[in-house]
Amino acid sequence: MTDSSLYVKEARAISRAKGALLIAESIPGIKFGEIVDVWLSNGEVKRGQAIDISKEATIIQVFGGVSEVDLIRSKVRCKGETLKLPVSIDILGRIFSGMAEPIDGGPLVVAEEYLDVNGQPINPASREPPAEFIETGISAIDGLNALVRGQKLPIFSGSGLPHNRIAAQIIRQATVKGKEEKFAIVFAAVGVSYDDAAFFMNNLEQTGARERAVAFINTASDPVIERISTPKLALTAAEYLAWEQGMHVLVILADMTNYCEALRELSAMREEIPSRRGYPGYMYTDLATMYERAGRISGKEGSVTIMPILTMPDDDITHPIPDLTGYITEGQIVLSRDLERKGIYPPIDVFLSLSRMMKEGIGPGKTREDHNNVFMQLYAAYAEGCDLREISTIIGAEALSERDKLYLMNGDRFETEFISQGEFEKRKIEDTLDIGWELFSALPEEELKLISEELIKKHLPKYSGKT
Repeated sequence: MTDSSLYVKEARAISRAKGALLIAESIPGIKFGEIVDVWLSNGEVKRGQAIDISKEATIIQVFGGVSEVDLIRSKVRCKGETLKLPVSIDILGRIFSGMAEPIDGGPLVVAEEYLDVNGQPINPASREPPAEFIETGISAIDGLNALVRGQKLPIFSGSGLPHNRIAAQIIRQATVKGKEEKFAIVFAAVGVSYDDAAFFMNNLEQTGARERAVAFINTASDPVIERISTPKLALTAAEYLAWEQGMHVLVILADMTNYCEALRELSAMREEIPSRRGYPGYMYTDLATMYERAGRISGKEGSVTIMPILTMPDDDITHPIPDLTGYITEGQIVLSRDLERKGIYPPIDVFLSLSRMMKEGIGPGKTREDHNNVFMQLYAAYAEGCDLREISTIIGAEALSERDKLYLMNGDRFETEFISQGEFEKRKIEDTLDIGWELFSALPEEELKLISEELIKKHLPKYSGKT
């Protein structure tokens, strides 16, 4: 539509251009986050968003970027609305770009409604605490760092570690245990390479996951500005499926480090005063506004659970991105380069990993009555095995007592049998717990001090008959 009468505010001239940012004359009445059309001198119209407003000027970020701008003949026209996502139940099974345009060869979505990508904050009084277990099929997560509906549980990774494969495995395998409920996956790839984008798209195509998934793919070659909108589009789609369609939605955002780098680049363009390591001071607030969109609402059937994936620069867990993320979320899954070197997949560091909501989602009626005891005993036995491994490098394994040798061997078996599993191997939570009991069977029974005698008699293989 080109009729200027349809626009809420009149056109304004562009005074300066800087990368994907355009500085226009001050526009009275424009709101932060409002969508504008940028009319270039060659007749092309590009969509942009107001990201800074003052009496002197209005700063516009252009989606898709602009290479050359004729400052005299180009104009900005405001539309009086924010960035919105067209939604309907037909978004399931679709793959979109970072600007919500179909890239799977399918038609445009026939929208039931258009939702503001910034979402609406959940009223704290109407929030329900997370309390229901989500089975990912990965033992190191389900058994030791359980994911619970409505939780925010990030994966902290490093360059070259298999976080993409783990994300794909979770997309394939994640289910709500024991209930026939509507479950969906929303996946956002932020600033990934073409190879990674192709990997995720092929993974969705080749498995049954696509039918219950929505994907937003933003590649590294796409304009940086689009990385800001990609996770917001994904969360908006998740909220629609959860609150309007009553589905339980797992949102996977990879890689949020690229999102934060885009924030830093945009901040530098705006010549803002930098904070830690050049990142903007509002990065914490920005991340919190997205992550806090997870949760459950009283009276609503659905839920939104978020698993952001971020790569830690130089494997530094104190870097501002993982550091601030840790303050917002309820735990973290940390990948280990040492386990990766040993050929263990998934290389999850169980000591650095934590799920603060785990105890709310496990136990009788949720997983199994022995889950919490197995969890604590596995940690205790593995910790002692790791300590003895360090001691044995100094004094030699031959100098250890028979008891210590059992724990040393148990630590090795824990890594190769419990943590390690196939990329396409889906373990039920019962299988995960049974592997734990198999490991316990190699230890003296009197050493199982964190498990009641009743549970030992019920689940220890020599009593239960399981082998």
